[in-house]
Amino acid sequence: MRFVLFVIDQASNSGNDAEMARIDAFNVSLRDNGTWVMAAGIAGPSSALLVDGRGESEHVAPGSLFGGPDFYSGFWVIDVADIDEARRLAIAGSRACARRVELRPFLQ
Repeated sequence: MRFVLFVIDQASNSGNDAEMARIDAFNVSLRDNGTWVMAAGIAGPSSALLVDGRGESEHVAPGSLFGGPDFYSGFWVIDVADIDEARRLAIAGSRACARRVELRPFLQ
């Protein structure tokens, strides 16, 4: 089963040296145990474009769908046997980056 772990932050690229070392170690552990699919940090909402190409016209506006101080600053995609393993890795990822993590399964 594939899951995405979204890192929740109030700034992009905000990890200090200790956090980055823990994140690197967590990434190595994901690769070593075969659960790694991919991971990335992502730019903040000020870099976002909200695009709506439905219908005959298109609309592109700067900004994010979500307001407020918190946003997704990065993510991991993992491939695991079940939700229990995904939860365990989400907790480990949260500890590694010292931030909340939102866990969501891919649709089958």
